[in-house]
Amino acid sequence: RDRWEILDGGILMVTPKGTTIRTKSNFKDVELHVEFRTPFMPHARGQQRGNSGVFLQGTYEVQILDSFGLEGYYNECGALYKVSAPRVNACLPPLEWQAYDITYRAPRFGANGEVAEYPRMTVYHNGMLIQKDIEMRWLTAWKEEARLQPPPAHPGPIELQCHHNFLQFRNIWL
Repeated sequence: RDRWEILDGGILMVTPKGTTIRTKSNFKDVELHVEFRTPFMPHARGQQRGNSGVFLQGTYEVQILDSFGLEGYYNECGALYKVSAPRVNACLPPLEWQAYDITYRAPRFGANGEVAEYPRMTVYHNGMLIQKDIEMRWLTAWKEEARLQPPPAHPGPIELQCHHNFLQFRNIWL
């Protein structure tokens, strides 16, 4: 099945054989609180250190990664993946619970179906403002051709990404 484990206290843990999970309902504008804990992986490097993400409208990713002590680049924890680096690296060490508070405003379209306003996102990481009302003119996809696609016009799910690391989530509020 999804190969996520439910631990004591209602903690969700993705396993290396898991898959990305998503809400049954679809959403546009949301305010989301999610707590996560990255694993301790001292021999792993880069995107292999507790990699995951929170996706809004099934499209826009707030990156999760063990980036404790790093610069805070566009592909590290708190980044709007490949779109906007966090203002500051607010990461705690691995195995510490961390929190995102995300405000997402979905794109708006005119009567002709054209984008009137691109989506916007504000993110607090462990109480620190790291993304302030960022306009998302590109999708947060890995490959450039996917980033250049138009924003979604319909509601989409909230997703917790499986990137094949033992990562934990709790206290997810919408």
